[in-house]
Amino acid sequence: MSMNTIGAKLRSKSADSTSSPLPDILPDVNPITGPAIDLYEDGYNDPVYQAKARILNRAIQDIGMGRYQWYLFVVTGFGWFADSVWPLLSGLILTPVVNEFHFNGPFLSLASNIGLLVGAVFWGLGCDIWGRRWSFNVTLFIAGIFGLASGGAPSFVALASLIAMVGIGVGGNLPVDSAVFLDFVPGSHQYLLTILSIWWCLGQLLSSLVAWPLIANYSCASASDCTKSDNMGWRYLLFVLGGITLSLWAVRFFIFTLLESPRFLSGIGRDADAIEVIHKLAKFNGKTSSITVEELEAPDRAMSGGRSPSGERYKILSKSSKYDTGHIKALFATPKMAWSTSLLIAIWGIIGLASTLYNNFLPYLLSSRGAAFGDGSLYVTYRNQVILSVIGVPAALLAGWAVELPYIGRKGTLAIASGFTGAFLFATTTAQTSNQLLGWNCGYVFFSNIMYGVLYAISPEIFPAKDRGTGNGLTSTASRVFGVLAPIIALYANLATAVPVYIAGALVVFAGSIALLLPYEPRGKVSI
Repeated sequence: MSMNTIGAKLRSKSADSTSSPLPDILPDVNPITGPAIDLYEDGYNDPVYQAKARILNRAIQDIGMGRYQWYLFVVTGFGWFADSVWPLLSGLILTPVVNEFHFNGPFLSLASNIGLLVGAVFWGLGCDIWGRRWSFNVTLFIAGIFGLASGGAPSFVALASLIAMVGIGVGGNLPVDSAVFLDFVPGSHQYLLTILSIWWCLGQLLSSLVAWPLIANYSCASASDCTKSDNMGWRYLLFVLGGITLSLWAVRFFIFTLLESPRFLSGIGRDADAIEVIHKLAKFNGKTSSITVEELEAPDRAMSGGRSPSGERYKILSKSSKYDTGHIKALFATPKMAWSTSLLIAIWGIIGLASTLYNNFLPYLLSSRGAAFGDGSLYVTYRNQVILSVIGVPAALLAGWAVELPYIGRKGTLAIASGFTGAFLFATTTAQTSNQLLGWNCGYVFFSNIMYGVLYAISPEIFPAKDRGTGNGLTSTASRVFGVLAPIIALYANLATAVPVYIAGALVVFAGSIALLLPYEPRGKVSI
């Protein structure tokens, strides 16, 4: 049954209803986004869910952008922060850890990416089964606890194992947190999901600022006779970042109360709970909402010929709470959705391979090439890392502005930023001095932060809320799978040559060109 058929039934029944009139959920001009109704205005495989999502979207838009959403901007930003800090960490501590434990460097990145892969799969798919709140409140706790413990690692095997456990927590942050934020933000403010990447930049900056004095002043000069007592800098760094992550978890758990996603609740048949959440949201923002359970159940009645929907409640961790292929199949339900999902997975995988290959070994690359230029000290290396981290902050703000530009939108911004990112990667191979290399890397970091800001936003915007965690999990998994391959490639590649840079640059440019083929453009439309 099409959306138009359901809409006609709803409108005809609303005239005879003894309850308050049902809203016309299929107007010619939508009050949320203008002429465009939603991202799936040309049809969706689950018209009942789509009709309910539109009703909930209108209610959230009527409430507007208020205190709750701005608080949510902060606490979900903690997930971006953690996703930046911990994957970057394996690069920041690589040199002193290799000096102390004498192992092949890429193995540390491999351990981190395996953990991130497991986390992306488990938490991404899981939050569509047991809800957002559990995942949201647990991921940072896991990262903080094991991050602290890794600072006391007595061997490389222990360190790699603990870093992998950190990755299991961190890997779930972006799939879950982007879904959480998009579930509550009004359609008029969806661009803020792109600007959330500013927390990613702040994570880079803070970790680099902390690493600079600690690793520069408390590390062995070389691998010869490097003892634990002379090489405490990387341990101090892990203690500090682990403590910060635990503090962020405490803010989430003890200070902020996350409401469950109303679209998730409605998608599993808990319409009354979804309406309760909407009213709690309105109250927190100092507003009121007139939405009723009868309005949200209207699409069900239209499909069931006027019968009331079943009152059976969904129970967390019940027989229906299990991993299956239902959420995955829903993302490939139509040829257009299948094409879109496949392209997003490909883009994430390609960029994941290129960026992990380059970023995880950037401090080593700067140090080794700086040494060739005569200035490869730890102090200069981590000073440069701080400079690169600062560059990313304005990039996040520019990305939020660019995605709303007519004729460019999300797809255009992603393609342009990817092209410039690849170009600056190629340019680094021409550097004749350390400062030239730093300059090219500044351009790379600036545009790569725009690229990632858009990529982190466009995927959850395209996926429907009832399957958004699964979709985010699939794309993150693709990124992590190829992220695992990157250090394996690095084990056999000569990082002193420009070959890895050429490969990374070509992959990023290719991914940007694929973005233009996406069949959905979220600009000016509201997600369902």
